Amino acid sequence: MALLMTGCSGMRVVASDVTAFYQWQAAPPAPGTAYRFERLPSQQVASAQQDHVEGLTRSALAKVGMALNPAQARYSVQVTVSTQALERLDPGYDGFGFATPGVFLGGGNRGASVGLSFPMRFSEPYFKRELTLQMRDLASGQVVFETRALNDGVQSETLAVLSAMLEAALSGFPQPPPGPRRINVEIPR
Repeated sequence: MALLMTGCSGMRVVASDVTAFYQWQAAPPAPGTAYRFERLPSQQVASAQQDHVEGLTRSALAKVGMALNPAQARYSVQVTVSTQALERLDPGYDGFGFATPGVFLGGGNRGASVGLSFPMRFSEPYFKRELTLQMRDLASGQVVFETRALNDGVQSETLAVLSAMLEAALSGFPQPPPGPRRINVEIPR
């Protein structure tokens, strides 16, 4: 029994396609550099959801040495998230049964057979997520760091996946390598 349960536990990989750009006016931020969050009007309306996103962002930024301190902020951070649930009906995500109702004929050594098919379509939703984080120098008003992470898959645990996407998006901060990268982050099942 324990062997069967280990197949269901463990870690799962969240793969994100990441691009990041930076243009620090002075030296990149040192550990402990203060920031504050900035919200768009649409994010102020959906404040409960944005609170969750900013909580995950605060944890991810703390891992790279940034400190939330609105009173002494040197940078403002704006984070946006978009999640779409799509029904995916291609061969890899067909659900159960055949694609359409119908009749099938079969034959072989032991005779012929005729049957009917009634598909049961229980395909898993397929999620497309996009996370964008911008950091603006408050003294100059210029965007000095921008990163974007894209993820798609059947994982429905949005908060766990967003946390992994933030970790991927901030990989290499404050001076990540140029160009698109695919970054894998493990999360618990």
